[in-house]
Amino acid sequence: MQIADPHHHLWDLEKHHYPWLAKPVDHFAGDYSSIRRTYLVKDFLKDALPAGIVKSVHLQAEFDHTQDPAKETEWLQGVHDSPGSKGLPTAVVGYADFSAPDVERVLARHAAFPTMRGIRQILNWSADRPELRFIGRGDLMGDRKWRAGYRLLARFGMSFDMQVWPWQLAEAAALAQEIPEVPMILNHTGLPIRRDRDGIEEWRKGMRALAAVPHVNVKISGLGMFQRSFKADDIKPFVLDTIETFGVGRSMFASNFPVDSLASSYVHLWECYDAITARFPAGERSRLFHDNAVRIYRL
Repeated sequence: MQIADPHHHLWDLEKHHYPWLAKPVDHFAGDYSSIRRTYLVKDFLKDALPAGIVKSVHLQAEFDHTQDPAKETEWLQGVHDSPGSKGLPTAVVGYADFSAPDVERVLARHAAFPTMRGIRQILNWSADRPELRFIGRGDLMGDRKWRAGYRLLARFGMSFDMQVWPWQLAEAAALAQEIPEVPMILNHTGLPIRRDRDGIEEWRKGMRALAAVPHVNVKISGLGMFQRSFKADDIKPFVLDTIETFGVGRSMFASNFPVDSLASSYVHLWECYDAITARFPAGERSRLFHDNAVRIYRL
């Protein structure tokens, strides 16, 4: 099985500043001290090659927001072009703040790099739990200025990676319906953080709302951030529910490495996906592990 991993990160703490890695924050994943170290493409290849990786997408890693966001994309383009990288990452999803006055210039700078495919601005927000805000700065999706910046993605042929909590999924669906010209990819299985009955139903309801919008796809990933005992049976209900809701044609498996190394090795993570889909037809498995990522991110 060839793997096209549509969600991973690299960071160089000696050359660049990542505030959340330089100084720990109150994070919903708990203690993440083990990943507060430089993680380069050689480290990723060491983890990923035994699993059968052939292509990958790098997601913005909260590179210092006071810097030009395109500097992270420039660095990653250099990584992609460097000998020994095996052309990874194949593509890049960068950062931009859609409410910033210079957002159009930022998108143009990103677009100058051949690996650029889209933007992620993390939107996780909770009014009453600070640890659930992470990078989020309030209800940005409802801001008129922010939405105007979001619309610019279509002009540059870029997609948007949506990262929100389950209680924000309905609002994300409304945004996708209003601006259908921007392809949207939901991150991390919709982040099902609450595991009681009400929490799971809230997640399912939000996932159904977002799946009702035809141009929204989903990455099944990030489940290791919520449970450090990472077994196929632990994640199976969320994996199968997501595939049933979005369909095989709009779902793709991803690693979220090195963040999900908090719970699993790279190989074990993909072995879990393999075990869960063992009875799927070969063509469907190929779409989930490789083909959909290649099509959606134009790899």
